[in-house]
Amino acid sequence: MLRRMNTISGQNLAAVVKELENYAPTSWAEKWDNVGLLIEPHREKQIKQILLTNDLTEPVLKEALEKEAQLIISYHPPIFKPLTRITQSHWKERVVAACLANDIALYSPHTAWDKKSGGVNDWLSKAVNVLSIRPLEPELGAPPGTGSGRYIETKMELIQVVESLQKRIENSVHVALAVGHNPKTVIQSVGICAGSGASVLKGIQADLIITGEMSHHEVLEFTHNNTTVLLCNHSNSERGFLHEFCPMLAKSLNKQCIVFVSEVDKDPLVTVGSEINKDLSAFVDVYKQ
Repeated sequence: MLRRMNTISGQNLAAVVKELENYAPTSWAEKWDNVGLLIEPHREKQIKQILLTNDLTEPVLKEALEKEAQLIISYHPPIFKPLTRITQSHWKERVVAACLANDIALYSPHTAWDKKSGGVNDWLSKAVNVLSIRPLEPELGAPPGTGSGRYIETKMELIQVVESLQKRIENSVHVALAVGHNPKTVIQSVGICAGSGASVLKGIQADLIITGEMSHHEVLEFTHNNTTVLLCNHSNSERGFLHEFCPMLAKSLNKQCIVFVSEVDKDPLVTVGSEINKDLSAFVDVYKQ
C-alpha cells in the first residue's frame, strides 16, 4: 500500500464531491433524506484514499483509520436526525467525533444512488432476466431510466429467481409465497426497491416483489394479493453495488485516488442454518455454509 500511495497524487475534496454530484446529483434524493457532504474537515487535505461502505459503523470507522482514508462514502447517512450534542455516550456521536478529530470527510448519496440509472436498484435488478425495465416513479427532469424503484417484465420460474437473487447478493433470501404460488410458478412481472421498499412498492400489480425488508403485515398484504415477496435483509439488497461503483469512481478521478470497499461492513442480521459450528468466532449465513 505504501508503494502505491507514493504514486497517488490525490485530489482535493471539492473535486471529488463534484465527481460524485456528476454521477448522481443530490437533488434526486428524496426530500426526507440527508445526503451530500455531511462532514467537511476544518483542515483541507488531499484525498488519496476513499473508503466505500453501506453503513458507517464503529468497526468500519476503525478500518478507515487503520487504512488512512481521508474520505468515507457511506451509502446510508450516519447523520440522519439532527444531532443535539456530540459526546461519547452514543455510537453515532462517537463516529462523528472521530471523523472530526481525524480530519476525515464524510459523504452520503443514499436515495440519489437508488434513483440513478445504473445505480443501486438496477444493480439489484440484474438478479432477474430482464425483458423490459422502467422506474416505478420516474424522476422529473432527469435522464430516462432515473427514478424510484423498478418494474421489470421477465419470464422465469420463481425458484430460478430465488437462486439467482441469492447469487447476486451472496446471501440467503427470505421467501413469502403468494397464496396461489408455488416454487415452479412462472414469474412475468417484478417490482424492485432496494432497502425498505414497502412504501414505493405499495399497490403494485406484479407477480413478485424484491426488497430488503418490510413488516409482517405488509408481507401478508402482498401475499394475499397474489404477489410473492423476496426479502434480502435491508443492506444486503444494496451493498453489492459498491463493488461495481468502486472502479467507476476510481476511473472518474483519473486513478489519482485509491478507492476501496470496506471489508468489515455487513448486515447486522444473519440467517443461521440448522447445523451450527460452535468453533466459529462468528455466525455464518446459511447460504455461505
